[in-house]
Amino acid sequence: MIFCGSELAARIERAEVRLVVDACRNVAQRVADVFVQPVCGGVAAFTEPGSPLNKVAGLGFAEFDASAFERIEEVHAARRAALQVELATLADPTIARWLTGRGYELVGVENVLGRSLATEARSPASPVIRVSLSSADELERWLDTVVTGFATPDPQGAPAHEEFERSVLERVIRDFSAADGVVRYLAELDGRAAGGAALRMGEGVAQLCGAATLPGLRRRGVQGALLARRLADAARQGCDIAVVTTQPGSVSQHNVQRQGFELLYSRNVLRREPR
Repeated sequence: MIFCGSELAARIERAEVRLVVDACRNVAQRVADVFVQPVCGGVAAFTEPGSPLNKVAGLGFAEFDASAFERIEEVHAARRAALQVELATLADPTIARWLTGRGYELVGVENVLGRSLATEARSPASPVIRVSLSSADELERWLDTVVTGFATPDPQGAPAHEEFERSVLERVIRDFSAADGVVRYLAELDGRAAGGAALRMGEGVAQLCGAATLPGLRRRGVQGALLARRLADAARQGCDIAVVTTQPGSVSQHNVQRQGFELLYSRNVLRREPR
């Protein structure tokens, strides 16, 4: 079993912050007014209306500076934009009290699960599912597969706290996939694209992200195959822990728990609408 204390949670949250920053750097190549600002050990980002990158991540593992956060609020107020904070349950609890006192409301929860990679995870052979690295010339095929999967979420488990238009997903996932260190994977079932996923490694943490399966090909083992391949690759690259974020009670959570993942902590999603 993995014991997740504040030190491990801080390492995972740092990885999340780096991923947000790198993805926003790519957004800035096509959007003129991208806002990315370090704040209290985390990062605040606003890229374009309706983007899942518009959030504050990584708070609670460094000293909290209320005046610095208030300046972030001012930027969002000037843009007439909601401000959303993803706050780990292992973060400093005084931050949640401060936020709710300023009108932030709980709108969702996401689970962070982890698995030790101390022993190499071996990717099982499948006679029908082939998982391979997605090359640069396959980007559009990978993107269409992943976006189509995300655009039709599985109804099991707690509903997501927000939905995104397909055009927004296409832009954001394209920017995210171009972030430094992101590796793309494509799963084929009987020769057809069935699902896709991504892997990002840093500071010994393997972030398993961007996983989606086409709606008509679910419950066929596609996500299990993508997960096993990424675990094996991360272990061979020297990562000591793999992490994944899921909706509570979802099929994705069920899939990763079957592969030995444990719940490490949750993130409370708090949001204040523009005033």
